[in-house]
Amino acid sequence: MKQTFYSNGKLLISGEYVVLDGAKALALPTKFGQDLIVEESKNNQIIWKSFDCDKKIWFEAIIDFESIQKKEKFSEEEATKNTLIEILHEAFLLNPSFLEDSKGYKVTTQLTFPKNWGLGTSSTLINNIAQWTRVDAFKLLKNSFGGSGYDIANAQNNFPIIYWLDNGNSLVEKADFNPSFSKHIYFVYLNKKQNSKSAIASYRSKKNSISETVSTISNLTSEILKAENLNQFEKLLTEHEKIMSAILETPTVKETYFKDFKGSIKSLGAWGGDFVMVASEENPKTYFQGKGFETILSYEEMIL
Repeated sequence: MKQTFYSNGKLLISGEYVVLDGAKALALPTKFGQDLIVEESKNNQIIWKSFDCDKKIWFEAIIDFESIQKKEKFSEEEATKNTLIEILHEAFLLNPSFLEDSKGYKVTTQLTFPKNWGLGTSSTLINNIAQWTRVDAFKLLKNSFGGSGYDIANAQNNFPIIYWLDNGNSLVEKADFNPSFSKHIYFVYLNKKQNSKSAIASYRSKKNSISETVSTISNLTSEILKAENLNQFEKLLTEHEKIMSAILETPTVKETYFKDFKGSIKSLGAWGGDFVMVASEENPKTYFQGKGFETILSYEEMIL
């Protein structure tokens, strides 16, 4: 019997980093995501193949059930295999029956976006594995990768969400975010892949008293949802960037790369990498292409 699972990609519009400390964040699911197809096999092993959006295999491995149960570590050259085994091991601990009641699996994953885009290669995988193995995706994330969990919430919901943590518990609320000025919002890929774990560690090392900032960012998230026009929206994005720049002791992406741009630019997720959100009256494609950035998606092209 063949089973197919799918999870949405994600973009964190507000609350990056501070969401870890309870700030309310606005997150949007993308039209891009990842499939996971499971078929029955044999020999107490998983035959795994992962395809990029261009239909090319970017990872493949044969993993014995025993390796998963014992969380076997392979060489550093097989880092992706080790990471996958760690996720599957944690799923096994949460629900042993997915291995104990099976003779083997053939698993295929298929991304619908380039895996270096940073739209959730890991979070879509974890949510798909959680669906397949019938475990709580938030627990699986916590026990394997860690992080706030907003990306899992995006993977599971086909609409904008407000996401926050309350005593470590994930809370999700449907957000009324359908800006009338969405035709003035774009997403530009900076081609500077950021490591989420190292970015979070850096945030942890730099933050001081954060409680006031949590409240401020939560209020900004609410104001972003209420923005009635592009001008208001741009001002709120700029304010958010200034606050996070002070906390992270890092210049904003606009100060660093695009000082002469007429419009607002906001980092999304890990600062300085992956996509940025651009709000401007004029179509910014010519500007960014002139700077060497070719991947520019409109709001309609990106957001579910």
